[in-house]
Amino acid sequence: MIVRIMGEGQWMLADSRFAELNTLDDELLEEMESGDGEGFRRTLGALLEAVRRLGEPLPDDALEPSELILPAPDASLDEVREMLSDDGLIPG
Repeated sequence: MIVRIMGEGQWMLADSRFAELNTLDDELLEEMESGDGEGFRRTLGALLEAVRRLGEPLPDDALEPSELILPAPDASLDEVREMLSDDGLIPG
């Protein structure tokens, strides 16, 4: 699956890597719902770092359609809230 981090680029991740991402996504959703800004910032950073660590970066000139789009590291709580589905940022 191709994942885009807004403002950074794209990474190719194997489907088997999404268990860890889903755990972080669930934590992020809980922190957003409770208004925990500090926890939100920490977990968003961990989620994006996991994508970078677990994925293979695509070249900057690659224009592949992204199956999942994640917010930029400096995105606000309100900006991320607008991106959410009922499942969080990551479906499933």
